[in-house]
Amino acid sequence: MNDASKLTKADLEQFTGTEYYYRHSINRKVLFTDGVKYLAEKAGAYWLLDEIALIQPRDERVAVEEFQVWTLSVAADKTASLECDDGNGNVVYSKDIGFTDFPLDEVKLWFANDVIYLPSEH
Repeated sequence: MNDASKLTKADLEQFTGTEYYYRHSINRKVLFTDGVKYLAEKAGAYWLLDEIALIQPRDERVAVEEFQVWTLSVAADKTASLECDDGNGNVVYSKDIGFTDFPLDEVKLWFANDVIYLPSEH
């Protein structure tokens, strides 16, 4: 059970650096930080980590980007879009999501050196 309704952007901004790294359960090469673990647990959004981790070996456009900015944007009707860009606004991957109960209207995650992390953890 999660407390997604209580998750705020301010909660995520409190994470600076990480104490631990957690290994993704399917793509064992990918790690994620304390802040990302908090986000996934609080929002019930391990699926978001799956989206990022599982596309890495499957899409050359994504795989060649050493630094990636992943943005989940949620519309009022609970549809969403997930985009990956190269950090300079050049979108290399996008996916429409038919429904999500993700509690924030937008979240950005960064991916570099096989680690998913919050921008504030950089």
